[in-house]
Amino acid sequence: MNRPFGARLAEAVAARGPLCAGVDPHPGLLTAWGLSLDATGLARFADLCVEALAEHVAVLKPQSAFFEAYGSAGVAVLERLIADARSAGALVLLDAKRGDIGSTMDAYAAAYLADGSPLAADAVTLSPFLGFESLAPALDLADKTGRGIFVLALTSNPEGVAVQRAIAPSGGSVAQSIIDSAAARNADSSPLGNIGVVIGATVGRTELDLTRLNGPILAPGFGQQGGTVADLGAVFGAELPRVLPASSRGILRNGPDKTALTSAALRVQAELIEFAAGH
Repeated sequence: MNRPFGARLAEAVAARGPLCAGVDPHPGLLTAWGLSLDATGLARFADLCVEALAEHVAVLKPQSAFFEAYGSAGVAVLERLIADARSAGALVLLDAKRGDIGSTMDAYAAAYLADGSPLAADAVTLSPFLGFESLAPALDLADKTGRGIFVLALTSNPEGVAVQRAIAPSGGSVAQSIIDSAAARNADSSPLGNIGVVIGATVGRTELDLTRLNGPILAPGFGQQGGTVADLGAVFGAELPRVLPASSRGILRNGPDKTALTSAALRVQAELIEFAAGH
């Protein structure tokens, strides 16, 4: 990878729209699709998602945990999905939410961001709650390899409130301090920095200042989890053009028929584009 992730993402969204389609092979979905709860069923699920979605969406987001649950065979399916989806033209955001310190963070960075690693996607989600700078090995390697990072900032789960909305030493919230740290990393990037943040589509109105972020915003919780286009407008306001609304179950419930999956994604995509055009 030679070109920065931020630039590649901006081009992909301009060409295909902002939808980030999740690939979450939850056991309930495998069963609903008539697939076996083993690596064979997992592989068929992944193949169907790639065939139906990867040519149509800007970003495909596999959830690593659902693949890891099947051991080495599941990880092998994930590796193939990453390669196949990228070959079909989608950017792949691996939802791994890793976060650690020192040599362990070095190893995570090598696994998800190093050239030649079979798990290296176009971007990865990371958790900064051991301190934003604990992610430095990943942030630095992403810059070198042209990959991106999405750092958790303000998630929609109720358990996150105690940490993410707590007051940081800077005087603002912990979530704001994470956004500000990402903004500092993105300051000189054009058209978009490589460091994004994760803010839930259902968190409601916030006091967060996103104006200096200069990076993408991943908004999970759109669709089946209750987030609507109106919620996106309320949460993100003028920053909406840099938001990647993520929908998983709302699209995947239409499987296993490939045509139905593609149609569902295109409907959501059209809704997002129409809403953005009016705002």
